Amino acid sequence: MAINLVKGQTIDLRKNDKGESFDLSSVTIGLGWDIKQKGTGGLFSKLLNFGSRENYDLDACAFLMDINGKVASLGQTVKATNGNNVALYGGDIIFFNSMKHPSGNIWLTGDNRTGEGDGDDEQIIVKLDALDKKYEKILFIVTIYQGKVNKQHFGMIDNAFIRAVDNKGKEILKFSLSGDSSYDGMCSMKFAEVYRKDGSWKFRAIGEPNATDNFVDILKEHIYV
Repeated sequence: MAINLVKGQTIDLRKNDKGESFDLSSVTIGLGWDIKQKGTGGLFSKLLNFGSRENYDLDACAFLMDINGKVASLGQTVKATNGNNVALYGGDIIFFNSMKHPSGNIWLTGDNRTGEGDGDDEQIIVKLDALDKKYEKILFIVTIYQGKVNKQHFGMIDNAFIRAVDNKGKEILKFSLSGDSSYDGMCSMKFAEVYRKDGSWKFRAIGEPNATDNFVDILKEHIYV
């Protein structure tokens, strides 16, 4: 049975206190969320017509960091098929414009813009056992695309969670949070981090909100200057 974490809690991914062992050759980091109906909340909102929902585009991203807690490679700027320039492509940042790391050991599977339905809305898959030793930590972030313009924030998000599932489909852990007044105006969230420790991988539940709706603002805290 998966362990339900609280904010700030840290556990070992490979083997938990219950004696269960997990296959970290491929780990799925799944993120899910629902949107509260206007004027309602909690269980009652789930009974309403989902067709009236606004679209909230929540984007998951991951920073691969070195022993200093910094992102060493910011990638490059390339020309996209639509003619626009795309920055940070092919670096140590996994996001909607650079969905697969050059190593092939971590990738983002897709983008869900509504949060409807059960299960994960976005997934980042990482082959932890194959990851280059120069990567000591992975930080997982979720942002609300154009949250400021659309006046959307984590106070409007219900039943948000991040979970880890091993290569055999066993759920290792889950960290859940639901929006309240303390998240009003907060358009991004440092959800969790995974880091190397004593020959294994640890998972720490963070749950730290930020007013920015652009992950680049958070990235600036983790680059060399």
